[in-house]
Amino acid sequence: MAAVLPTPPRVLLFDVFGTVVDWHGSIVAEMAHLYPEVDGDAFAVAWREGYRPAMARVTSGELGWTKVDDLHRMILDDILPRFGLESMPSTERRELNRVWHRLAPWPDAIEGLSLLKRRHTICTLSNGNIGLLTNMAKQAGLPWDCVLSAEVFRAYKPDPVVYRGAAEVFDLAPSDVMLVAAHQDDLAAARACGLQTAYIERPLEFGSRRPKAVSPDPANTLHASDLMDLANQLQ
Repeated sequence: MAAVLPTPPRVLLFDVFGTVVDWHGSIVAEMAHLYPEVDGDAFAVAWREGYRPAMARVTSGELGWTKVDDLHRMILDDILPRFGLESMPSTERRELNRVWHRLAPWPDAIEGLSLLKRRHTICTLSNGNIGLLTNMAKQAGLPWDCVLSAEVFRAYKPDPVVYRGAAEVFDLAPSDVMLVAAHQDDLAAARACGLQTAYIERPLEFGSRRPKAVSPDPANTLHASDLMDLANQLQ
């Protein structure tokens, strides 16, 4: 059943990592292929756990503006010794780091995005840099109308400048824009800037060993089981 919204959103902005693509499963698969002796589940989680601390080094001023590709490489270099991979050559490290460009979409993502695109402009709003997001879209067949990154605003989510700036890119009021994400903190930051919000359930974002709670938050405009469900609600 279609939702009754106060103002139907004209643009849908999408968080990408975890919401549209399965970063955990993709990294586990990559490690199983390249380094089967390593616990791919633990490796994927350790790599992702370094993400917020690395961004904090930039937001605190310790580091200048840094692309997420470069943050991912910093984290990778830091965790390799924990998994017995400290001797990995630089060329292999660079190629492994680019796994973030090759993340596989969730099973519903491409069809769901294609349906949403019929009625809305669909656009990324990720901390991932533009090159990474573009390569990912090309590899996975993600049908974005626009690839927009926090890189454009030289700030990472949840900085308000990212959400407000994205609305300004399309010359829209924040209330005409909806952020779609599988992360309640991202959605809360967007709501604080006046955007509508849609939560997408991704209980296996961190793998089957670490199922994630996906309870509805009534503060969100919509709550959907996946992108197909969201498309149905926005018909």
